[in-house]
Amino acid sequence: MDELTAPAQGIAATTRETARLVMLQHTVFALPFALISLITAAGTGWPSPAVWAWVALAMVSARTAAMAFNRLADHAIDAANPRTASRTLPAGRLSRGWVWGVVVASAAAFLVAAAELNRLCLALAPATLAVLLGYSYAKRFTPLAHLWLGVALGLSPIGAWIAVTGAIDWPPIVLATAVTTWVAGFDVIYSLQDEDFDRRNRLRSLPSALGGGRALVVARLLHVVACGGFAAFAILAGGGPLRFVAVAAAGCLLVWQHRLVSVNDLSRVDAAFFTTDGILSLVMGGLFVTAKVIAG
Repeated sequence: MDELTAPAQGIAATTRETARLVMLQHTVFALPFALISLITAAGTGWPSPAVWAWVALAMVSARTAAMAFNRLADHAIDAANPRTASRTLPAGRLSRGWVWGVVVASAAAFLVAAAELNRLCLALAPATLAVLLGYSYAKRFTPLAHLWLGVALGLSPIGAWIAVTGAIDWPPIVLATAVTTWVAGFDVIYSLQDEDFDRRNRLRSLPSALGGGRALVVARLLHVVACGGFAAFAILAGGGPLRFVAVAAAGCLLVWQHRLVSVNDLSRVDAAFFTTDGILSLVMGGLFVTAKVIAG
């Protein structure tokens, strides 16, 4: 294994490259749903400042460990794919040893956060890490890797609920199902870019297994399920105009996402993936928080 010291470009540049490696900005996809679950689990009150802090640390550290590990697992694949060859590891801007250090430190921080929350969080933490890290190899053996990624992000509202209540309940499971199918659907869309590469390299994705057209149909069906799940959770969370507006906005954004992409035109995949999904999570999070504040 390479040295665990920072690469030669210096601490500031290494920090920037590490943030780029784990795509820190993509935390926006899952964090608002953990927030929604957190405030709903608290009932008429609000979580304590300590719970807020430890949940935030758990979310960021778990995702950082998963993304860094994914980059290690896919190092050779990324280097061979023209679309990803310029990523941090294939381009040599960080060493594998440094990235392993990020994985270990982040996993340790996640376990500490889980232990500080409650016993059930700690008991489930190793299995959660196994799901998160295991996703990196899913594409080697199943075209359902998109759902595995969905489950990995869908665990966040369940974990946030347990952090507050110390128990598992149906509302976070409903929200987790919605998040799982939402994420799986947009991951199918994103993977359209690599359909030919995946097929040539025996990597299993829905586009490589079914073809782009059929994969898009599956993505649409997954997003229909996601909208139903968001609506069901809104009812379980207490209903009200703002929560239902949030669900309606999510539905409109998903329709827009599918209008941006077709099998014959992938030029707007980034807009479909980053823009619409980022707006969706932020709008839902913001409106659910506002509904909670108004309710007192």
